[in-house]
Amino acid sequence: MANLARRLGLSILLTALALLTAGAVGGPAHADRVTATQDDVTMELRKDGVLHVAEKIKLSGGPLRRTLLTRTRYDNGNDRVYRVENVRGATFDGTTMTISGSGTVEYDVRGAVTPLGGSEELRWYAVVGPAEHVTVTMTGPGRAENISCFAGEPASAIGCTSASIDETGTTSMFEQQGLRDSEMLTIIVGYPKGATGAGPILERRFELANAFTLNMVTGGALALLLLVLCGGIGLLYWTRGRDARVVGARSGMVAGHQNGQFAPPNDVRPGQIGTLIDEQADVIDVTATIVDLAVRGYLRIDEQPRQAYDAPDWLLVRMPSAPVSSLLPYERALYDAVFEGRDAVLLSQLQGSFTAGLSKVRDGLYRDMVTQGWFARRPDSVRTRWTTVGVIAAVLGVVVTVALAWFTTYALLGLALIIAGAALAVGGQYMPAKTSKGATVLAQTLGFREHLMSAEIGDIPPAQRIELFSRYLPYAVVFDSVDRWARVVASIHGDGRPADNLYWYQGPAEWDLSKFADSMRTFTMTTSGAISAARLFRSF
Repeated sequence: MANLARRLGLSILLTALALLTAGAVGGPAHADRVTATQDDVTMELRKDGVLHVAEKIKLSGGPLRRTLLTRTRYDNGNDRVYRVENVRGATFDGTTMTISGSGTVEYDVRGAVTPLGGSEELRWYAVVGPAEHVTVTMTGPGRAENISCFAGEPASAIGCTSASIDETGTTSMFEQQGLRDSEMLTIIVGYPKGATGAGPILERRFELANAFTLNMVTGGALALLLLVLCGGIGLLYWTRGRDARVVGARSGMVAGHQNGQFAPPNDVRPGQIGTLIDEQADVIDVTATIVDLAVRGYLRIDEQPRQAYDAPDWLLVRMPSAPVSSLLPYERALYDAVFEGRDAVLLSQLQGSFTAGLSKVRDGLYRDMVTQGWFARRPDSVRTRWTTVGVIAAVLGVVVTVALAWFTTYALLGLALIIAGAALAVGGQYMPAKTSKGATVLAQTLGFREHLMSAEIGDIPPAQRIELFSRYLPYAVVFDSVDRWARVVASIHGDGRPADNLYWYQGPAEWDLSKFADSMRTFTMTTSGAISAARLFRSF
């Protein structure tokens, strides 16, 4: 009996300890739990479409934080926005309402009314859980035609605990028992058409596919805009970028000599020809000018001896008696850049100051085009101007496209400006326009090129061939027929005796004119490479 008593007493003691432990563990959890034990909501829909909400709330714990549903998807391009304003009795940061304790919370909602054919519908998410017991009383600007309510997630189809309309039809009552965290009580009331005249507040939702919507309107507008912009660029080229038309300009083959004497059309120089034809100061134009200075007696080219694996090199020698003052400005700039006060320089040593001096050669060539009257403005300046305008237009098109994509569905229209800007930037390369004089000289120059490409040499007296065909050679460099004319020069014997050297080109020991074609080809390639290193001229 005593043992039974002891066992009973021990059981009671253990049970008491278990209850105390459970109370100690569970007590704080209950104290930390925040919920609305009672929530009575009064809502009034005013004639201007504003929903006024007054909520009397009793809290267990606190503060209570609710995330209101202020934005929902409306259609493929827009979101529906509910604007919560004039909040009193709580704080609201745009999405979260913080209620510090029991009391009354009031606020206004705009955008909760939707026109539906012959009626209007109010939809609002009246209470956000947790809440134990919720009642909602709703009044509006007319009789309620229909009511419904749902509890749970925002898209829930589970009906609330109860919903009813009083006998006057102007007041609706709703009730819900138990809302868990983040669950909502959604109230829907239908009113006659025109009861408020309000509608949803829509904000366009950015989606790339919607921004570039292609339909009859956007497609037609894009086509029309492209036609106008690209047509304008075409008209601009037609009026500003075309060479002047010349009536009766000489065409056909134009010989480069008279009575056995060298006589290029209009006394045009090789560097001028290259710049006139393609409106660019090219590497090959400068290379041809160096050869031209040699054949005209301003310098001599001495090929240096080399072993089997040595790189070829040439010594450029200044001729002391040459009339340097008669050179054109761009030729003098090149002459000074090559020698820089020296009497001779190896081609492999043309670096440093030579590279810096080439910028003056390039500017001199472009200025010469205007000085000769072949262009009204420097071709490089014209290209730069129109290319810059095109780039600015393309960048502006990008900005416009981004803005249209963000705020509208007409971003395709911005692409037209980008395309037009890019077309103008590319087309700017073709905007330099020759004057009538320049167009005439060009026509004669092209006839001279035809002569160089196909002319026979049999009618030139042997004694004049070396000088005449040497004078042709720089022009052949520009016209990319240096191989042909180098072989022509290598095949002639001057006064009837075999020649080991030319008056302007000297080879090393045991060198003769039979090797001139290969030497000349290598010289032009090496010289062009040295000029290309300056990155100031366009290369082929």
